[in-house]
Amino acid sequence: MDYDIVIRNGTIIDGTGAEGFAADVAISSGRIVEVGDVNGSAQREIDAQGQLVTPGFVDIHTHFDGQVCWDKQVTPSSWHGVTTIVMGNCGVGFAPVRPGTENELVELMESVEDIPGTALHEGIPWGWETFAEYLDVIDTPYTIDIAAQAPHVAIRHFVMGERCYDDATAEDMQQMSHITKEALQAGAVGFSTSRFYGHRDKAGNLVPGTNASSDEMIAIAEAFSHVDHGAIEIISDHLKTDEELEWIEHMARVTGRPLTTLVTPETGEEIWKLAERLRAEGVEIRPQAGARLASILMTLEGTVNPMRQFPSYDAIRELPIEQQRNLLRSPEFRSKVLADEPKVARDRDTNRMISSWDKMFVLPEDLSYEPGYEDSLEGRATSEGISVREALMDAMADGRPILYLFGDYDYTVQPQFDFISRDQSVFGLSDGGAHVGVLCDASVPTYMLAYATRDRQKGPQLPLEFVVHK
Repeated sequence: MDYDIVIRNGTIIDGTGAEGFAADVAISSGRIVEVGDVNGSAQREIDAQGQLVTPGFVDIHTHFDGQVCWDKQVTPSSWHGVTTIVMGNCGVGFAPVRPGTENELVELMESVEDIPGTALHEGIPWGWETFAEYLDVIDTPYTIDIAAQAPHVAIRHFVMGERCYDDATAEDMQQMSHITKEALQAGAVGFSTSRFYGHRDKAGNLVPGTNASSDEMIAIAEAFSHVDHGAIEIISDHLKTDEELEWIEHMARVTGRPLTTLVTPETGEEIWKLAERLRAEGVEIRPQAGARLASILMTLEGTVNPMRQFPSYDAIRELPIEQQRNLLRSPEFRSKVLADEPKVARDRDTNRMISSWDKMFVLPEDLSYEPGYEDSLEGRATSEGISVREALMDAMADGRPILYLFGDYDYTVQPQFDFISRDQSVFGLSDGGAHVGVLCDASVPTYMLAYATRDRQKGPQLPLEFVVHK
């Protein structure tokens, strides 16, 4: 046999942005050795007639830090054409860790990223202390390639212990910088931090480092001067403030490394203007955007239960789900909910979410990625002549999930597509492995190939070659 594998008759989209073309692909010893009209034979031949042949996709924003300890296929990302994942995002991870404090990192990951602590406790073997030792433990064969960033929260917890929620001293900063340097030298592909007020521990406290000073961040950035690789990932609620943008710019300049920060269409233009200005100087800041609209699934069983905002629901929330559904059909119980004054959540985003009836959609069997107002809970209630609370209880009683679309969703994904089409943007925010009770955006490559380039009817489709390249 001339080759191990030959993929024949497919349409190749090579990832450069060039137009697709028909050709065969020959593979030997795990490498592509020929593209074109392949005449030789192979141990395995795949007929890709009518199919796309693309490079594997790189998912730069995942949280598989624990799952890689027990799932060698790294599902579901590997099911969607992803061949490389980057974990350790948003400042959370499992190394470094002092013996005896592992549970504290598990609880932080469980609270911030909605990954069940039971799974993490049962699946993680532990036994490491440094980041290098963690990499050694996970250095085993996987279906796909994995890479990890050094997480600020874990580093802060390792250095400061119970003081990790406090301001860092100069000595603390020096130690954090040294640990970051060691992690990078051991193979970390970057450093990540969270300054997002939605990231809290189980007690409701902001995660360690959320309000870290610019001095602390610049001290950590110094670690990059000892290596010639790595990127910086930041999630921040302050991208419209001059102070935040100033230290982000300084960090990008000091390290000379690419810096990516999570943004949405509502974040504002300030970070984009900074990215464009620095780009002209050879300093790389890449706003990171979710390719799909940010959304969460609301159910009685899941992490986000829309009924919890009503005080009357407290009396039945621990009952079996079927009993809850029966009570939600009861006129007596419904009248109590209709008379309730909703609870006020501890953060702005949650309050906005639970009151945005026009952004909630009862999931139909024929799911639309761009539902209209008439499909919303508010729209359905209006057309049926009932209140939105009644419409909500009807959906919950019938066991039908509700999808909430974040931000200023205006019944079209066009702003999101315009957003990710900007030169400096980079696809991210799939959160693969995380938020298991509310979403699964690890499927973004499939969504982009199927919907953005082929199935969309509500507006212009994105070019296939652009999507694969991006």
